[in-house]
Amino acid sequence: MSTVSDYFGSLVFDDRAMKASLPSSVYFSLKKTIDEGTNLDTEVANAVASAMKDWAVAHGATHFTHWFQPLTGVTAEKHDSFISPAPDGGVIMEFSGKELIKGEPDASSFPSGGLRATFEARGYTAWDPTSYAFIKDKTLCIPTAFCSYGGEALDKKTPLLRSMQALNKQAMRILRLFGNTEVKCVRTSVGPEQEYFLVDKDMFEKRKDLMFCGRTLFGAKPPKGQELDDHYFGVIKPRVAAYMADLNEELWKLGVLAKTEHNEVAPAQHELAPIYTTTNVATDHNQLTMEIMRKVASRHGLVCLLHEKPFAGVNGSGKHNNWSIATDTGVNLLTPGETPYENAQFLLFLCAVIKAVDDYQDLLRLSVATAGNDHRLGANEAPPAVVSMFLGDELTAVLEAIEADAPYSGTEKTVMKLGVHVLPKFTRDTTDRNRTSPFAFTGNKFEFRMVGSADSIACANIMLNAAVAESLKIYADRLEKAEDFETALHDMIKKTIKDHKRIIFNGNGYDDAWIQEATEKRGLLNLRTTPDALPRILEKKNVDMLTSLKIFTPAEIYSRYEITLENYCKTVNIEGQTMVDMARKEILPAVEAYARDLADTCTVKQTAAPGVSGRYEKKTIAKLSTLADEIDEATDALESALIKYKTVSDVTEAACMIRDVILQKMAELRVVCDEAETVTAEKYWPFPTYGELLFGVK
Repeated sequence: MSTVSDYFGSLVFDDRAMKASLPSSVYFSLKKTIDEGTNLDTEVANAVASAMKDWAVAHGATHFTHWFQPLTGVTAEKHDSFISPAPDGGVIMEFSGKELIKGEPDASSFPSGGLRATFEARGYTAWDPTSYAFIKDKTLCIPTAFCSYGGEALDKKTPLLRSMQALNKQAMRILRLFGNTEVKCVRTSVGPEQEYFLVDKDMFEKRKDLMFCGRTLFGAKPPKGQELDDHYFGVIKPRVAAYMADLNEELWKLGVLAKTEHNEVAPAQHELAPIYTTTNVATDHNQLTMEIMRKVASRHGLVCLLHEKPFAGVNGSGKHNNWSIATDTGVNLLTPGETPYENAQFLLFLCAVIKAVDDYQDLLRLSVATAGNDHRLGANEAPPAVVSMFLGDELTAVLEAIEADAPYSGTEKTVMKLGVHVLPKFTRDTTDRNRTSPFAFTGNKFEFRMVGSADSIACANIMLNAAVAESLKIYADRLEKAEDFETALHDMIKKTIKDHKRIIFNGNGYDDAWIQEATEKRGLLNLRTTPDALPRILEKKNVDMLTSLKIFTPAEIYSRYEITLENYCKTVNIEGQTMVDMARKEILPAVEAYARDLADTCTVKQTAAPGVSGRYEKKTIAKLSTLADEIDEATDALESALIKYKTVSDVTEAACMIRDVILQKMAELRVVCDEAETVTAEKYWPFPTYGELLFGVK
């Protein structure tokens, strides 16, 4: 019987496969490209392509594809077979370096936000050698970047790689100032915890809202929800355990470091967490994870729901983005060191993150802005829409001592003069993680908890990398010109703490008093919805930063604004149309059928026993009749609003109408329909209820 170590990464053209199949000169040339970003010449590319093809064919692959991440939020692939005609009428298996390095998929139907004209259909994919190729469904998948005919990024990978490059450049400048000449590269790493729901496939297929929208648009609260906290970390049900075992095996074959699995807080909710890896690889792996989650669920008669809020009244699902910075020598730059100088370096990088989060809190918020996440943020284990940072008691005390030039109240009573006097040794913070904080320091990393479960983690990490790179750039520019490095370092850290301490909050982020304090006293932003958040990307300070670091061009920034708002509008419009359809074709007929049968029962009873009043029937009929009228009226109101919405051509105006009108009409229709569910007999209700969905998987 094979063990995990036997088959882990067996479908990945990883370092082991490259060593085994490539000539040593080709292998070392490719490794230099991966590690140092050097160019890959044609001869090396041809050798890699040939070896990759042979390896893939030996593992059963018949096709290859350039696997990329367009601005749809999901992955895309176009398959080509390895076969080429042979002179004898047969075929040979071929794959060239040119085919490996570049592809030309049709870009006409992918979102572009105005980056290309309709007639400019051609797009290009370019191999990302830093992310290993893998085999999926007998197809060799080559991770690639995707751009337009004019060279503009039409994907999420390209700007992510740019942001990693920008942060590496600025972090290296800082490390050189501290005398570190050994480090060749600084990379960010991510471990995205993935939350999800599992529901029975037969039940799923009986609900149009789940099929079309990925979330329930109607549903009365069941007698039991998550009140007892008995699902969290509880015994995993056999059907779910079988799913998790199958999922792990599929992910491990693909080299995805799936590590932790458990029941989450809400009934039917679960979590999978991987081990950390380089950010672009972690992003690729998370996209793969979501795809495999859905595929494996189908095998088990289940459906995996990745929507941020599939059920009202219970926890939504997030994707906790655990982010850190490390050198190629294995040093985590967000870990306190053993010497005063190492701790000074740690504090500088910590302050760079503090400054970045405060200066670009709007970019972090809009990086997670979607129609689905708008339902989740601010409730049930999800952080509020106000961005703040949790540092814990010890680090906060250290920063306060530095700001005040006062003795640190920890183990050593030493004035906090960085590098001038002895900087006391302090450990990573040992306090509990603040689950109400959007951005919490958890020892040697930051946990960004605002990312939605269905989101690509690329967007959040692009903005986080870019913002921190900007802080480090400002620091490096100043320190490189300083006459006295240690004094300048101390003064700069002290100024950062003073200028940006408003973003630090260690309390309860759910407290209404905090939201009031954050916005009214501290001046922090409360961007509650996607239409509130998205326009901030067009602010001059944000455009200047993103373009100066070469993360985006101005055109690429505007395209993201337009595409994201369009997606928000289209998502909610589909939900609204689905609600109208379900109310008219399913809910109203069910309510009317039950009322009609009650009336028939009442007539029969009164005929058989003239003295019987039929109180229950008459009372229920009256209630159902009233509700039917209210449902009909609310459905008409929603439908009218949707018709009016279609006449709005400007995407910004349309998004505001969605936020201010459509969502309100949807909420009003849901209230009366959910009340009708509580009155209508169970056998008449046309689709599975919350109770059946949440507790239906045994």
